[in-house]
Amino acid sequence: MSDVRELYQSVILDHNKRPRNFRKVAGANRRADGYNPLCGDKVTVQLRVEDGVVRDVGFEGSGCAISTASASMMTESVKGRSLAEAEQLFQRFHGLLVGDSRAQPSADAQAALGKLTIFAGVREYPARVKCATLVWHALHSALEGRAEPVSTE
Repeated sequence: MSDVRELYQSVILDHNKRPRNFRKVAGANRRADGYNPLCGDKVTVQLRVEDGVVRDVGFEGSGCAISTASASMMTESVKGRSLAEAEQLFQRFHGLLVGDSRAQPSADAQAALGKLTIFAGVREYPARVKCATLVWHALHSALEGRAEPVSTE
């Protein structure tokens, strides 16, 4: 169990210190803002969608280590996916964090989530779940083309 915690901490710290795709997206045609009043996390997700595929994705804002790492890993995971695949990934990630904490994700869900399963441990800390899911809710809003800000409250 300590190996899993060490891996979790290592991945979170790496993505927090060196977030991937932390930038404006040139030619972005979808975006959404998110805010977590509990923690103060603020994020803007920008997408460039062409022919039903997320061609580019980036984020800007400020947040805690979990929020930043989640945003970084989310951008890596959805780039190049179809809108339907990105939406399915949102649903699986959300289920991982807010689903029954006693249930383990199915083998199919784990395979689809890949390294994102590292966030499964966050569900043991309900206040931190909002930190990890904020950027995903913003992604969900952007995928649907909604412009209103999302909030974890």
